[in-house]
Amino acid sequence: MFKKLTFFLMLLFASFWGQSQNVELSPLSKISLLTVGTGEDLAAKFGHSAIRLQDPTLGIDEVYGYGTYDFEDPNFYLNFTRGKLSYTISRIPFKYFDYSYQQEKRWIREQVLELDVQQRTKIVAFLENNLLPENKKYKYDFLFDNCATRIPMVFEKTLGSTFNFDYSYLEDQLTFRELIRLKLNPNSWSNFGIDLALGSVIDREATPYEHLFLPIYVYEQMKHTKLDGKPIVKKESVLLDIPEQENRALIFLTPLFWLGILLVLVCYITYTDYKNFRRNKWLDFFLFSVTGLAGVLIVFLWFGTDHLATKGNFNSLWAFAPNIFIAFLMAKRNIPEWIITYIIFLTILLGITCVLWMFKIQVFSILLVIVLLALAVRYLYLIYYFKSKHLAKK
Repeated sequence: MFKKLTFFLMLLFASFWGQSQNVELSPLSKISLLTVGTGEDLAAKFGHSAIRLQDPTLGIDEVYGYGTYDFEDPNFYLNFTRGKLSYTISRIPFKYFDYSYQQEKRWIREQVLELDVQQRTKIVAFLENNLLPENKKYKYDFLFDNCATRIPMVFEKTLGSTFNFDYSYLEDQLTFRELIRLKLNPNSWSNFGIDLALGSVIDREATPYEHLFLPIYVYEQMKHTKLDGKPIVKKESVLLDIPEQENRALIFLTPLFWLGILLVLVCYITYTDYKNFRRNKWLDFFLFSVTGLAGVLIVFLWFGTDHLATKGNFNSLWAFAPNIFIAFLMAKRNIPEWIITYIIFLTILLGITCVLWMFKIQVFSILLVIVLLALAVRYLYLIYYFKSKHLAKK
């Protein structure tokens, strides 16, 4: 323990004075990449990447990981929503790292890297410098600056130009949305919510390097990476072998079930309204208020936050923010005549949404088909109903 503490203190002071090359790990030291499998929570669905340092001579077995956040930070939830939350690098003993993922039932794979003592020491000095209070915080971005993207950044900054990726193993280049969906069940609230919140910017094809925002791609990429013309991965092993389990929710807890019920109810109520030439104002209030609230959220994520992935979100066409105000009009018995033009406009927006989807300008959740059908059925009936009433008055 004393040797370990002494090493880190010496490295800290040496880094401060620009003399870290004079402090070295022992010849028995190792640096490896740790890749963690997916978990049950949404935040764990995409895995995790970290760097492990072992030096039996100095009694060191530590794990450096980016993407740590503190719930005690002031305005945590507000900053998280607005994309302004500061994430940090952390260093913890491997035994705690291993134990935490045992509890979460997530596998751990290790890739020991072929590095000399100077290269290993340089990487550790870089990580320790990142741990300094003035350096440890950074603004997290899910696609471009997360726990996985920071791993190649560390190696690129410390190993120089002889550290080279070979992307030839990538048979297909996917869009960001396709990459995000790899680990998500299409019939899940998490997938539906992500497709609702994220905009058209994630429907472009990711470059090979941009694929590295997912830990599993960093893991695969390291197998095809060279240092000084030689493979950088020296040895691979499975430290924690836990098969990934696909959690299937009960059907009545899925969005398909509830959206299906919504479509049936909208169609049934609209049919009875048509038969009796009436309008269920509470159904209209519900549809307009829900689509309006969803639209307000989408507009806020687009213009009111620093999240890059929420820009250009054309879900705002069917989830039209002004509907939140129109909802209160729809709860009244007497409706102004201009509402016909407004609903025709909403129907056109549904059509534009489908066109954007058809040309893959933005790819929406497949479950959105149900929502669009329900809205189209109700909007078309409302146009017929209000026009008929208007003609009857004449």
